Amino acid sequence: MIRTFRHKGLQAFFETGSKAGIQPHQAARLRRQLARLDLAKTAADMNVPGWGMHALTGALAGRYAVSVSGNWRLTFGFNGKDAVLVDYHDYH
Repeated sequence: MIRTFRHKGLQAFFETGSKAGIQPHQAARLRRQLARLDLAKTAADMNVPGWGMHALTGALAGRYAVSVSGNWRLTFGFNGKDAVLVDYHDYH
């Protein structure tokens, strides 16, 4: 279950469907990724073909990322069986 968000626009999209804080053309894929993350019990549950799931390193060690589109990534951590600090980034 998703417990916390870092990105307020992503949280609003997840809770209400508002696309105001995300790239609107990414909504369908984000909806699928967030639905799966909400059901996930471990990071490995997000290892879906084509999503490019990987563990982050350095200052972000302990967090994971999946590809949304182009440079955009959905990042998250796990606290027990809950997803936490879910974020949405544009990596340049």
